[in-house]
Amino acid sequence: MIGVFDSGIGGLTVLKALLEDVPGVPMVYLGDTARTPYGSKSPDTIKDYSLQNASFLVEKGARVLVIACNTASSHASRILAEQFHLPVFEVISPGAERALEVSRKMRIGVIGTRATVESGIYERKIKAINKQARVFSAACPLLVPLIEEGWIEKPETNRIVKNYLRPLKIRQIDTLVLGCTHYPVLQKTIQRKIGKRVKIVDSARAVAARVKTFIERNPGLRQLPDQAGTCERCTIYITDQASQFQKTARLIMKVKLQIRQADIRTGSACCRR
Repeated sequence: MIGVFDSGIGGLTVLKALLEDVPGVPMVYLGDTARTPYGSKSPDTIKDYSLQNASFLVEKGARVLVIACNTASSHASRILAEQFHLPVFEVISPGAERALEVSRKMRIGVIGTRATVESGIYERKIKAINKQARVFSAACPLLVPLIEEGWIEKPETNRIVKNYLRPLKIRQIDTLVLGCTHYPVLQKTIQRKIGKRVKIVDSARAVAARVKTFIERNPGLRQLPDQAGTCERCTIYITDQASQFQKTARLIMKVKLQIRQADIRTGSACCRR
């Protein structure tokens, strides 16, 4: 079983990519909606939350962990690998590598939460591979709350996206990394505002490709028929029942989902529709 967690709803973009790319493997998802967003929290708090989330998923049977949150990936991936002795996949390294693959001029932009941008993790990862690359980052702290509220097509959201991207357009980037798994929900808006010549890198797709390769090398993790449906293959938990979650989740996943409310302190859960 693959365990996936995020601070809220954004990690469903990773779950969706995994369900499409990795057939036959059951998955369990935890959205920490009670404590979202992580981007405004301290590194120590993010580590504590990530350890609690991972413990819950392991209790549910996860044998592989996917951190579907850039903020948690930047601060907690190492401690999770040390604590649980399981394969841990984070979304930053695959996104950074993919950006270098598609960039023509090595002028790469990154948008993310304040915590991710201030960590400098993308710049370090990219420059560790190619020292000649130029990396320009912009924190977009309002985007996660807007997405969590379902404000996908609101004119206010369009204006905020435009304002956040303006400094990167001035830098004449040719590639833009969506450094938060919430952001693919706004990918069409982001593409319009940044310009069609800029290639957008979706870290959700990048990490799914990496997990796919791992599963192909470890076929024992496949436990279900490849044609099993979404509801058969995945269970979704959240830490706070929010009515908007179901609406935005359907927008991302394209199917109605059964969502359970979890208490990550005890591992108990009850089913909610």
